[in-house]
Amino acid sequence: MMSPGRKKPISILDSPEAAAAQTLFGLNHQQLTVILAEFSEPGYRVKQLSDALYRQWDEDLAEVSTLPKTLRESMIEGGYRVGLPRIVETFRSIDGTERYLIAGADGQTVETVWMPDGDGGEAGDGSEAGTDLRRATICVSSQIGCAVNCQFCLTAKMGIQRNLTAGEIAGQVVAVLKRHKVRIGQDRINLVFMGMGEPFLNYDAFMAAVRLLVEEVGIPESRMTVSTSGIVPGILRFAEETVRPKLAVSLNAPNDAIRSEIMPITRKWDIADVIAAVRRVPLRAKEKVTFEYVLLGGLNDRQEDADELGRLLRRANLPLKVNLIVWNPGPGMPYSMSEQQTVTLFQDRLKFHGFPAFVRRPRGRDIYAACGQLKRTTEIRPAI
Repeated sequence: MMSPGRKKPISILDSPEAAAAQTLFGLNHQQLTVILAEFSEPGYRVKQLSDALYRQWDEDLAEVSTLPKTLRESMIEGGYRVGLPRIVETFRSIDGTERYLIAGADGQTVETVWMPDGDGGEAGDGSEAGTDLRRATICVSSQIGCAVNCQFCLTAKMGIQRNLTAGEIAGQVVAVLKRHKVRIGQDRINLVFMGMGEPFLNYDAFMAAVRLLVEEVGIPESRMTVSTSGIVPGILRFAEETVRPKLAVSLNAPNDAIRSEIMPITRKWDIADVIAAVRRVPLRAKEKVTFEYVLLGGLNDRQEDADELGRLLRRANLPLKVNLIVWNPGPGMPYSMSEQQTVTLFQDRLKFHGFPAFVRRPRGRDIYAACGQLKRTTEIRPAI
């Protein structure tokens, strides 16, 4: 029997997005406060529960030893559970990258990627000699599938199946942190919201997840980057946020004609629209906007494309850098990888125009974990 005065709350979780078992993971401090108040619990219990969810990464409410046993039993009887997403399948690359299928409350899976050492590490990170500081990047998904339909991306072939909740987005991160026994505040962890889906088409849940990760899990927003295909209303909302990741824009072409061919969303918001919106985002000291550019052999990787891109970025008049991404192949995709010499010449040409240009190191190609390859693939091709 539920203890007297401890009634089952109904106001927070009775929504179409809530799991039938009343999932706690994904709720913020205010929502947890309402729940525990309806169980007639004092305010300090909220921090104990929040720490169990977001700092201790407990998976079973019955094992949250900081809460009284009677409270735990009452909450379980009331249908509550932690509901941390579960890693149900793991694929490991020859380069150390790991790709996970992570299941939400309804059993549907989404892909998340762990990249040890990120894309090569950065200098000047504040680490000291003799410390055991690990570096890694987690690539996080915001939707199951994607509606943007970029022609070079395997995820687009899935179409859009559904949005993820804030708990499912943040839960991917915590599930991977727990797997690797990451020490928050000691290990250098970067998050890139560049997995399955378009974050700005699931804006509210995405930003709620960001706030959970910053305020509850303890990952600084300066360690987060969100990539958008150019959803102008989302960029404008993003410009108003006080807590927000760094911004990356998936550009992929020097003009609207090429971009419309490979990114149909350009027909709704062209490059000029996107750049105008990006210019509304108030950048922090030393912050730069990243423009991502997937190189497709013979289509957008020519020297004249690099020159046109340089002129476009000059007109943008933004503090920026360019990440060049050699297209990662997938079955049935009508594109080819750029030759290494072509990539180098493209990079050099952008540098000639005065822009920092970096070639992103491909990670996990052999397990379909690289950029543009995420499609919940369970059959893995031989390593290349």
